[in-house]
Amino acid sequence: MTVTTVEEAASEVQAPVITLTQSAAEKLQGLMQEKGLGDAYSLRVFVGGGGCSGFQYGMTFDNNPRDVDIVFAEHGLRVIVDPRSLPYIVGANIDYEDSLMGGGFHIENPNAVSSCGCGNSFRTKDDAGGGGCESSH
Repeated sequence: MTVTTVEEAASEVQAPVITLTQSAAEKLQGLMQEKGLGDAYSLRVFVGGGGCSGFQYGMTFDNNPRDVDIVFAEHGLRVIVDPRSLPYIVGANIDYEDSLMGGGFHIENPNAVSSCGCGNSFRTKDDAGGGGCESSH
């Protein structure tokens, strides 16, 4: 897998650090159109502290990648990952599922050894902390 920074790849196209399914990419592109975001915007995927299990996923639209960010394209959508989040989500797959019970993004993360029932937080083998759903709900 080739990983690059914004400076190293002016055109942004490198091997994906994470993958998006076609349905996730289509939903994200639709959201960007609804919000009136132009081609300068990318999807930023990140990991932050907190959540039921120690870490939580985050996604936002961003038009200002930093020099240290990893930038790649997946199904025509530019994706940004910061170097701090990379070890926690490399190899993850983001999908969008639409069902009668409601739709939502689902992240399959090979680095997670456990996750909360909500699916938005997780714990890695190297993370000694983390509570559980009972500790924060």
